[in-house]
Amino acid sequence: MAILDSKGRLFGKINILDLGAALVILLVIIGIFVFPGTTGSIAQVGSKTVPIEVDLAVRGLNVRDPERLFDNGFAKGGKTNVIIRNQPYGQIGIKDIKVLPRTVNVFQPDGTVKELPDPKTNNFSTDMLLTLEGKAQVTTSGPVLGNSKVKIGMPFELEGFNYNFNATVIDVRVKDK
Repeated sequence: MAILDSKGRLFGKINILDLGAALVILLVIIGIFVFPGTTGSIAQVGSKTVPIEVDLAVRGLNVRDPERLFDNGFAKGGKTNVIIRNQPYGQIGIKDIKVLPRTVNVFQPDGTVKELPDPKTNNFSTDMLLTLEGKAQVTTSGPVLGNSKVKIGMPFELEGFNYNFNATVIDVRVKDK
């Protein structure tokens, strides 16, 4: 009896292609369960977790009554959901919220410019300065929230019960313990 017959079967019973496919599947299963590899993101390798503060500027948020935002958790000491580069990070603490006054530049007869309160009553645009606080991984290239680096100029999307708007990072402070 020959080891390989004319139809490509070993000892007349097992097809070589079927045996090869079964070996590949077995090796894949062994590779997944016996040697699973490293877990976590690359950003976490060689990094430490430290407290971080991120200042955000919100410009031109169209809202009828800014105080209604603060009624449902968007307040100092509360939490908000953060989305960075279309990747949900999770919740982060709100350390401070400052609603900036609406002003207009008024030219004076002597050629100077004064910044005065905006007299319009039907202006539904609000500017804010937010400070968020949380924990970040610090790598050699900077702080990382989730899997996204945090740098000045990056957009953050903030989402909560009755709001969803974008803000821009204007300052990042890493607090060393």
